[in-house]
Amino acid sequence: MSAVPGPSNTICDVPGIRVGNAQDFRVRSGVTVVLPERPAVGGVDVRGGAPGTCEIELLDPANSVTEVHALVLSGGSAFGLDAAGAVRNRLATREIGLRVAGAVVPIVPAAILFDLANGGDKAWGETPPYRALALRALAAIDAPLELGSVGAGAGARAGSVAGGLGSASAVCPVTGCTVAALIAVNAVGEPGFPDGRTLFAWYLEQVGEMGNQPPPSGPVDLALRTKQHPTLGANTTIGVVATDAPLTKAEARRMAIMAQDGLAVSLRPIHTPFDGDTIFALATGRQDLAVTPEVLMRLGALAADCTARAVARGVLAARSLGTVPSWRERAHGGNG
Repeated sequence: MSAVPGPSNTICDVPGIRVGNAQDFRVRSGVTVVLPERPAVGGVDVRGGAPGTCEIELLDPANSVTEVHALVLSGGSAFGLDAAGAVRNRLATREIGLRVAGAVVPIVPAAILFDLANGGDKAWGETPPYRALALRALAAIDAPLELGSVGAGAGARAGSVAGGLGSASAVCPVTGCTVAALIAVNAVGEPGFPDGRTLFAWYLEQVGEMGNQPPPSGPVDLALRTKQHPTLGANTTIGVVATDAPLTKAEARRMAIMAQDGLAVSLRPIHTPFDGDTIFALATGRQDLAVTPEVLMRLGALAADCTARAVARGVLAARSLGTVPSWRERAHGGNG
């Protein structure tokens, strides 16, 4: 019996996980906030050569803090790290956070992608929009989750086409646990074959989520294709995998490590010197089961599959970005 998607086929299928998005299409950028209903165990794996992050080291299993109160994915390169501070401050006013010596300190790790050169209005002076966008995303936490040109994926590119925010879920038939991914796709590499019809992740498609992708046509061209004039730090695919299994920090990190393989089968090339690919992991612990190495293997494999499917769904749902076409526009002549 194989795993099947959850009811919404998004990360919101994981009990205890909520997501809010906000974007500014004039700026061509946005913010995504992932908010567990209760503190969750967190992990992270960084594979790209040019990451932009905050509060990463505390997720190392060797370090003391075990609770994560929110995660932030943002556009805006280093300016987007302001978003985490805004979320941290707002959660503190709600008394959500780690209690230390009478203070409340929310733990809000974050990762950013580079969308500064996509043609949007970035003349924000000393007031980048990311704090305001983060608070809007937090306020939208209970809205239905949209995919494509929203949140952190609003100004993203995937190689020669528009990138976007994608999500997918799966229910493990052996454990009953739900695993899901939420990915903002902004890779230097391409998401599909040179035929322009077929995404690399086509063989993982579930219940028509990719529009019934055709298999690749003809011999596979292995020539390397990327964005024109790759630039260090000007790309990056970031995201979150989550489960309701009761993982430790070390197990959450292992799930994040395995999930990176989903990027490797859905984007080519990946983990380059030009990308800052970062995957977080969250475990809400809602399921009551013993996590053996075999269970972790199954959850990690599903995390990789969900990550690849989320990449494909994000690209398929994206609209054109200025002169950069959407995948659907280029492949089928439809509207971007």
